[in-house]
Amino acid sequence: MITSAGTDPYGGFTTIPAINGYSYNYSIQLGSTANSHDYNSQQSNPGGFTSSVTYTINVPAGSTTDAYTMTYAYAMVLENGTHNSNEQPLFKATLSTGDSVITCASPSYYLPTLNNGTNTGGGSTQGATLDTAKAIANGFTNSAVPFLSYSGTNNVNGTWLYDVWTKGWTEVTFDLAPYRGKQVTLTFEADNCAAGAHFAYAYIALRNTCAGLEISGETAACINSTVTYSVPALAGATYNWEVPAGWTIVSGANTNIITATIGATDGNVINHEVNGCADLRDTIAVTTTPATVPGQVKGDTAICSGINRATLTLSGETGNVLKWLSSTDGVNWQEIAITADNYTAQDLTTTTHYLAVVQNGRSCSIDTSSAATVIVDAKADAGELEPGNTNVCAGQAISPTLTLTNYTGAVVNWQLSYDSVSWADFSPVYQDTSYNTGNVTQTIFYRTIVKSGVCPLDTSNVAVTHFFNANMPAATIDPDSAIICYGKPAILNTTITAGTSYTWSNTAILTGTGDGVIPSLPYTMRTTATPLVTTDVVLSVYNTGCPNEFRDTFHIEVTLPIIVDAGNDTSVVINQPLQLTTTVNNRDANLFKWTPATGLNHDNIYNPVATYIANTLEYITYIVSATTAAGCAGYDTVTVRVFKTGANIFVPSAFTPNGDGHNDVIRPVLVGIGQLNFFRIYNRWGQLVFSTNQVGKGWDGNVGGNRQSTENFVYMVQGVDYNGKVVNQKGNIILIR
Repeated sequence: MITSAGTDPYGGFTTIPAINGYSYNYSIQLGSTANSHDYNSQQSNPGGFTSSVTYTINVPAGSTTDAYTMTYAYAMVLENGTHNSNEQPLFKATLSTGDSVITCASPSYYLPTLNNGTNTGGGSTQGATLDTAKAIANGFTNSAVPFLSYSGTNNVNGTWLYDVWTKGWTEVTFDLAPYRGKQVTLTFEADNCAAGAHFAYAYIALRNTCAGLEISGETAACINSTVTYSVPALAGATYNWEVPAGWTIVSGANTNIITATIGATDGNVINHEVNGCADLRDTIAVTTTPATVPGQVKGDTAICSGINRATLTLSGETGNVLKWLSSTDGVNWQEIAITADNYTAQDLTTTTHYLAVVQNGRSCSIDTSSAATVIVDAKADAGELEPGNTNVCAGQAISPTLTLTNYTGAVVNWQLSYDSVSWADFSPVYQDTSYNTGNVTQTIFYRTIVKSGVCPLDTSNVAVTHFFNANMPAATIDPDSAIICYGKPAILNTTITAGTSYTWSNTAILTGTGDGVIPSLPYTMRTTATPLVTTDVVLSVYNTGCPNEFRDTFHIEVTLPIIVDAGNDTSVVINQPLQLTTTVNNRDANLFKWTPATGLNHDNIYNPVATYIANTLEYITYIVSATTAAGCAGYDTVTVRVFKTGANIFVPSAFTPNGDGHNDVIRPVLVGIGQLNFFRIYNRWGQLVFSTNQVGKGWDGNVGGNRQSTENFVYMVQGVDYNGKVVNQKGNIILIR
């Protein structure tokens, strides 16, 4: 016996039913998923199961007018055995009195087949086709849950099959009136197939009543709605239904369950069901109610954020308010547990929509009203009027602009006052967020008025333009900027035309600044500035009675020292072209001059070519200058030794690597040589102690970090002259310690 409802794993229905308005309080499961050929069951759970249950019913003698019916509910799960119908798993109910079976109240339920199975011996058939259409018509559903079957010989791993069919809870009734004063028995049985290899189980439950037929369904129905009425099924019965005028039976007219569209007329729903041993009737009175009309919520309004109230009222509805709903976005709604036809919203900070949920009786549909919107305006905040204070002196060319910032709402108008007490609105109305005061000749106070929706007005802070009847200081510096060379001065010629005192910035680099007092007007100064880096010098002039100072800035751009590099001293031979070149640290220093111009193809470029043909010239030193457009210059020299021989490589015969700065390194002297292929030095055992192909690189007398003592070495050197000819030299070198 099952007293706590669960869910059947194949059918998904509850194991204790609630049908046609009646809730059963228990059920009994008959049968099992085991069968005689179930390998798993035989090996692990060979015990039996309940296959049947019998009720003994004593029917009261009663009056011949008393109605006695019994109603039970059943649900079943059958595995398709693919046998002919008479061998399929089944569930059956048998009503009997004495030794006689009351056939018309004793139905059997099984999966129908086309009875086309093949006899395999022993009286069983195999391969019968399930009559799917008939099974579905009889209320069966193929379960989506597979069954692990161990049917077959030594089927240890089992086979997953989708051959389980289920039928949910169905009520059946039978008439006991003919058996007044007698005892009857009611037996329920679930059994596997006759061949013994497929399972069946069922649930049964009895009503705790013994009365007449009862129609289940709404007694108060909504006009134009669709409602279901039903009676427990009577085995093999015919059914006849009657509904009030204006109603329409939509489906099930010849079954125990009908669906009807409700008309506008009250009346009775009548059922008459008959089979070979019962003739049952019942009537249910039904009153109709109008369809739900959700109505409209009224109360659209606008309120100010904060402490507020807004009343919403539902009107034009038919039905009762189940609840109210609110939403701040019109998409996501929150429930309000109010069932009155009005609702008062309070202390809102966000625009909110409201509607009511209405239903006219439980048989009518639930509907929602139209929505009303409560617009919540942010509180007005007039923000900040900037600048808050502006000083204007006589003769000062200034038109202050006032700007409103950080405000909430919209500008309604501006106001002005000459005493900060009596205020006047701008006329015409001025609603911009900035205002130019124009030429100021007196002190004036300003403020703005801001409004946000229905919220109260707000007033900004007061901004003041103060007028002072004293001249604005004035002065000029001529010129207003200068570009000077590093270490050179800049001259500032200053004329003050209005003011009583002055100051200079950067006084450490200035001379001729005076004492800061203006004895008479106009007042002139000649000031010298000697900065070492680019800087500004600021003159500030003041006038008694005017709080504003005059400021003029003199910008001095200092050209950093110009560094010129004409390269290392070098040597050439007669008629060898020598490429001279210059690098400068300042790209603006692009005016070049070479002195003297002897042998140069150009004396005003950074990279002239020198060629010497005079056989009397031995050395020549050039001075090269690089100058900016402002006249800042840098200088360097380069000396060229002119050999009267042909192109050659010279190597000194000795060197003294003692660290005194003289002859510490031995290197080849290249004359007319454009490329050094190698310079190699060997000790007296022929071991290479030094090698290079870099011009200017030489040997310092160390081998592997070890100082070599006084010794004789051999060198070999090879280069390519400016005409492409290979030049080779070799000889001896003495290292002297």
